[in-house]
Amino acid sequence: QVQLVESGGGSVQPGGSLRLSCAASGFTFSSYAMSWHRQVPGKERALVAAISRGGTGINYTDSVKGRFTISRDNAKNTLYLQMNSLKPEDTAVYYCNARRFGVHLEDYWGQGTQVTVSS
Repeated sequence: QVQLVESGGGSVQPGGSLRLSCAASGFTFSSYAMSWHRQVPGKERALVAAISRGGTGINYTDSVKGRFTISRDNAKNTLYLQMNSLKPEDTAVYYCNARRFGVHLEDYWGQGTQVTVSS
């Protein structure tokens, strides 16, 4: 039973910080690339940041570069997203994703956690 459970969302003022966590279970975490995506009502889910299996390959969408940091702890089966200098445009539901390309694509999603940035 594959599970991805996000936590750490909430409401903050512009300029504030949050750290999201994604606890993984039911699969070999270190064999999967991980990523964070976000979605606003009426828009498609969009990639925020991605990290390779070993944590050495990292990519961010342009709008969060310099403000967000993705990381993973394979010993704890946990993915993180440190979000600093938050802006109202960062308001969204944030989702954790696990993906592995092999004979077939394995693609798993968490339930999402709400992040709201407002004054």
